[in-house]
Amino acid sequence: MTDSSPTPPFEVLRVGNCSGFYGDRLSAMREMLEGGPLDVLTGDYLAELTMLILGRDRAKDPTLGYARTFLRQLEDCLGLALEKGVRIVANAGGLNPHGCATAVQDLATRLGLDVKVAVVDGDDLTTRAEELGLGAPLAANAYLGGLGIAAACRAGADVVITGRVTDASVVVGPAIAHFGWERTEFDAIAGAMAAGHVIECGTQATGGNLAFFREITDLTRPGFPIAEIRRDGSTVITKHPGTDGAVTVDTVVSQLLYEVQDARYAGPDAVLRLDSLTLEPEGPDRVLISGARGEAPPPDVKVSCTRVGGYRNEMTFVLTGLDIEAKAELARRQVEASLPVRPAELTWSLARTDHDDPDTQARAAATLTLVARDPDEANVGRAFSNAAVEIALASYPGCFLTNPPGSGSAYGVYEPRYVAQDVPAHTVTLPSGERHSIGPPPRTQPLEPLSGDPAAAVAGEAREAGSAAYGMTVRAPLGTIVGARSGDKGGNANVGVWVRSQDEFAWLDGFLTVARLRDLLPEARDLTVIRTRLPQIRALNFVVEGLLGEGVAYAARFDPQAKALGEWLRARHVDVPTRLLSAPMEGPRP
Repeated sequence: MTDSSPTPPFEVLRVGNCSGFYGDRLSAMREMLEGGPLDVLTGDYLAELTMLILGRDRAKDPTLGYARTFLRQLEDCLGLALEKGVRIVANAGGLNPHGCATAVQDLATRLGLDVKVAVVDGDDLTTRAEELGLGAPLAANAYLGGLGIAAACRAGADVVITGRVTDASVVVGPAIAHFGWERTEFDAIAGAMAAGHVIECGTQATGGNLAFFREITDLTRPGFPIAEIRRDGSTVITKHPGTDGAVTVDTVVSQLLYEVQDARYAGPDAVLRLDSLTLEPEGPDRVLISGARGEAPPPDVKVSCTRVGGYRNEMTFVLTGLDIEAKAELARRQVEASLPVRPAELTWSLARTDHDDPDTQARAAATLTLVARDPDEANVGRAFSNAAVEIALASYPGCFLTNPPGSGSAYGVYEPRYVAQDVPAHTVTLPSGERHSIGPPPRTQPLEPLSGDPAAAVAGEAREAGSAAYGMTVRAPLGTIVGARSGDKGGNANVGVWVRSQDEFAWLDGFLTVARLRDLLPEARDLTVIRTRLPQIRALNFVVEGLLGEGVAYAARFDPQAKALGEWLRARHVDVPTRLLSAPMEGPRP
């Protein structure tokens, strides 16, 4: 094992992260600036749901539409960042990056600071949506690459504020500027994309949401991650010394699997081949990502389209003790007979959280949730919720609800669309006020799905069919040896799974087929499921199409962003070879 300090021949760019979403730890910016040396500090404030929230903010007040918590962080830390020479790059501009930049300049003036602010925009296609065939969304924003950010960095900006760029772009842009990469150096750019993808969700790279969280000594307040990017695009993922959490092969691989489609991870500047990456420890809390292969970017860029999909209301009944199914059926029948108008959609879901011979009332209870959706707000308004409440004294024994009657509320719909790379007017406004356009990439190639070698999957199924080779088995949760990380991609859900030895992967590869996943996750039984093999990191990725309806704001299921889908999978009991339960692992654990 090598020494924990960077090897001298490698020039590195130290890029930290202080925000994984709009609402992340406010103190993280100061923690990162005070915790150790950095060159760049990034923040990711935008998600699909956030774009809807910011769109509604902007609709009410055109001066809004950006992440206001970013300003609160800067009010505390801008002087410290300037003192330490740390450049801040964030997509906090949201739908109004110039408005955000003006607010930053006003803040700096009030604090008596001289700050150079640059803005990257051109992503907002809302006013052109109809002519581009995108319909009439509340907001339509293209995912821009890192070239505008790179130009801002080269011009000496202290703070770079962007609108909708890809999550990795806030890392890719500074790396392009620092190392002087050409636009066709796809391997190096892909390496920076891997680094950006790992650190963009903050503490998820340092132990947060890790399947094997019990193996980490202290997760009380995990430190935020740092990517030490090298000239060839390889990267060491680490964190400031003395902070909680851990950086291990497990924490890094789990984040690599987060919200991905298949082995081609596409961006506007390059396509990262996830199946090319190699992970290895480089000392305590240091993991090297190397071997990244990049390909030319696709001719189109993704566009985030958000719109108001209609209105919804929700009521939840508590069912206690005996005859749960019969009680649920009675409540359903009574409410539907009492509705003055039947909404366009009515969805009932019964969660059997009750236990036999319960020793507390809570352990005796199940919940029955009714969700109504309709284009007309009146059809899911107070009259709807009143119909649920009014049966309380005429229904099943022990009837009560968890919420009082209320009005409906608007829900959003996220739709990924695509436009040609030259459609967005990708522009950077430098600190001097000069504006420069970023042209489309000189080379592109169509994005072809890559889910792995079909022959290998067939061979895996054959191995599973002849599973006697693994010897005796024992019934155990899949998560006894398998880690998982899951998330949302619009209306689709992804769940990535990994193991820590080659023997375990040989078994998992054959065992966890698409058919097996559907058996273990019945909600996916009638949906399209795509499986991708990533043998270099001993992982499989599954995309379940349509599981989340029309996206997170639509709230199609109990877990609308599929955050815990992987943990549900790990909790399912399967026949695990006993030799795998006792075998020493190859991958490191904290």
